[in-house]
Amino acid sequence: MKISNETKVGALTSIAIVFLILGFNFLKGKSLFKHGNFIYAKFADAKGLQSSNQVMINGYQVGSVYEISSDKSLQGVLITIKLNDNYQIPVNSLASIKESLTSSPTINIALGDKRNTLLQSGDTILTASDAGMFGDIQAKIGPLSDRISAAASSLDSLLKNFNRTLDDGTRANLQAAMANIHKISSSMVLSAGSLQTMLAEQGSLAQSLDNMKTFTTNLNTNNDKINASIGNLQKTTDNLAEADIKGTIANLKSSIDKLNTAIESKDGSLGLLLNDKQFYNNLVSTSRSANTLLDDLRVNPKRYVNLSFSLFGGGKKSQGDYLKEPLPQPDSTRSK
Repeated sequence: MKISNETKVGALTSIAIVFLILGFNFLKGKSLFKHGNFIYAKFADAKGLQSSNQVMINGYQVGSVYEISSDKSLQGVLITIKLNDNYQIPVNSLASIKESLTSSPTINIALGDKRNTLLQSGDTILTASDAGMFGDIQAKIGPLSDRISAAASSLDSLLKNFNRTLDDGTRANLQAAMANIHKISSSMVLSAGSLQTMLAEQGSLAQSLDNMKTFTTNLNTNNDKINASIGNLQKTTDNLAEADIKGTIANLKSSIDKLNTAIESKDGSLGLLLNDKQFYNNLVSTSRSANTLLDDLRVNPKRYVNLSFSLFGGGKKSQGDYLKEPLPQPDSTRSK
């Protein structure tokens, strides 16, 4: 039987259309025959979710959105999820729609803790409303905006109190304080100029540094002499440390004690000289007689000259009586 070319073209066209439909459904995550592991999730809002969008657990793709449907009341959407394998998902796991600015929304499943009871194919997973990225931003900005409002209110109260505090007298004081600050800054500028002058090559500070340098140079030059002097001083202190100072002091104390004993004793010569009243009176009488003789010699010198001549057979006999007591001495404190 001979097949016409038209029949062949029609058959190939039909086969191409079928493969096109099958390929398109495959790219969308669907197959011609519904088989595999399917679970369902109910959401109040699909948030732009489309078929073939990813289903993630801990950042790993475990399936894709197979189909999205809703009833006539449009009170919610039913999402069919096709899992890539028979994963062990606890029944208390939660599914939520995660939005993103740079990619399509995805379904994120947070695993529960009931490992003994797992979801089976055809079960409906629990869902939770996810705030999304904008919701997270709003949740973070909300407390911050409250704090900013509180800070603005506090700042407004502070400014009001500050304005009430700034009366005419306070403003005058602030102006005076600013004027004083200006004067202080001017003085600091002058001080900086003076310091720069002092630091100049001919300044007093530079000369002082030069003198210090000369002094340190002299110290370095005479270092040997200084070391020798320190060595001599060390030897002197060593000799003093080795000297029997305590013994010398003890001998001196013993000598003083013996001298005191000799003075207090009336049997020794020194004690007799110091304690004999008659010896003291004789000394006073002798001194008085000597003073009388000297005064008579001063008043009547010729008497003693003639007496000397008479001893050799010549001269005249002196006239007058001898002095019996010393002449009174003139008052040395009286002005002349």
